[in-house]
Amino acid sequence: MARSSFSAEVTLWIESLANLLHATHAWRLMPLLGGMLFARGRRTVTSWLRAGDLSADYQGYYYLLGALGRKVKACAGALLRLAIEVINPGERLLFAIDDTPSKRYGPHVQGAGIHHNPTPGPAEQKFVYGHVWVTLSWVVRHTLWGTIGLPLLACLYVRRVNIPDLPRRSGVKFETKLEQAAGLVEWLAGWLKYLGKSLWVVVDGAYIKTPFLKRALKAGATVIGRLRKDAALWSVPEPVAPGQRRRGRPRKYGAERLSLAKRAGHGRGWERGTFTLYNRQVLVCYKTFLATYKPAGGLIRVVLVRDDDGAWRAYMCTNPDASVAEILEAVADRSAIEQNFHDLKEVHGVGQQQLRNYWANIAAYHLSMWLHTFIELWAWNKRQKDLVDRSASPWDDATRRPSHADRRNAMRRNCLDNEFQHQAPAAGSNRKLRRLWTRVLRLAV
Repeated sequence: MARSSFSAEVTLWIESLANLLHATHAWRLMPLLGGMLFARGRRTVTSWLRAGDLSADYQGYYYLLGALGRKVKACAGALLRLAIEVINPGERLLFAIDDTPSKRYGPHVQGAGIHHNPTPGPAEQKFVYGHVWVTLSWVVRHTLWGTIGLPLLACLYVRRVNIPDLPRRSGVKFETKLEQAAGLVEWLAGWLKYLGKSLWVVVDGAYIKTPFLKRALKAGATVIGRLRKDAALWSVPEPVAPGQRRRGRPRKYGAERLSLAKRAGHGRGWERGTFTLYNRQVLVCYKTFLATYKPAGGLIRVVLVRDDDGAWRAYMCTNPDASVAEILEAVADRSAIEQNFHDLKEVHGVGQQQLRNYWANIAAYHLSMWLHTFIELWAWNKRQKDLVDRSASPWDDATRRPSHADRRNAMRRNCLDNEFQHQAPAAGSNRKLRRLWTRVLRLAV
């Protein structure tokens, strides 16, 4: 239904990704994404095919998923360049990395295993069976809608005990989440060389460890994240005058051990400042200082934040020249990737595809991410009234920013409207029929 009804710009974006695939499968990418856009109910691959009227060639589309899974890095790089053409990146690009599980069912799903559940919920389920995705998102700020995440690339984390269950031909080797996250940063740095912009990466506190920091810093990235309250910090070594230099290398770490708890408990040194956090102005009580940290390989900037009830948190940045505003705003903007995980599962149905093959599962997850990003890029320069109309809901806040589901529904309406205009150009000029078509659109989407 929506195979040829995407807007011209979205069609070009999808074709640029399809050109990276083998000609046998490339032409199927756009119809499949159209089916994904209009799929309803449980988002299995069969629901994608039914929504796109592709059931007659279902085997070819399953073959596409298997082939696409091995090409996701090249396609994600092309999508990143397209996104940079639509959105002005500014002086620096901020990316977020985190991992999320997607529940799966059945013993024959390749790559699935038992993992710790980060959101146990009321049932307090400590473990979840399924896939875990170490995901990379570009974090951008819209002038009206605030922080938005654009998911680009992910790695499927497979536990060491589950590696032997995978077929040998899959060629999968065990990597920790830290190693996979470091690989994402290295891939990102390679694709962004031509820009000449500074690369910043914000991560969860679980990634502030040597295996990740060492490789990320070597790739030229600035890393921001949360510090443990018992982090082993050391003082900054005193500079040595040129005439007093001794034999051997100069000290990289100071001799004094620093305690974050003591620094936070001391009454002096606290300041107050207003920063843009979570899309609003917030007054923050903070304290900042320089320290040395062995996992980061040297000097870092530490920022302590204290709440009104006395609770405190510690953040670090591997760039000692970074300002407090840049660090705290980057930490707050990391929430964009959490919103991505919510939208990917609730709006696009990640984890519901009922696929067994390792590479097909990777392709399905990335297609959901890329459709999410296509929708955000398409809506980037649209007016709010073009994306959502709340006139039929006077109890709702008319100024509330459109959600990702609103933007997806707006793209659906645009596709259906394009197809209607193409199939019935003469009927489009009939005012009564046009009004009826608008009502049908509101009911259908």
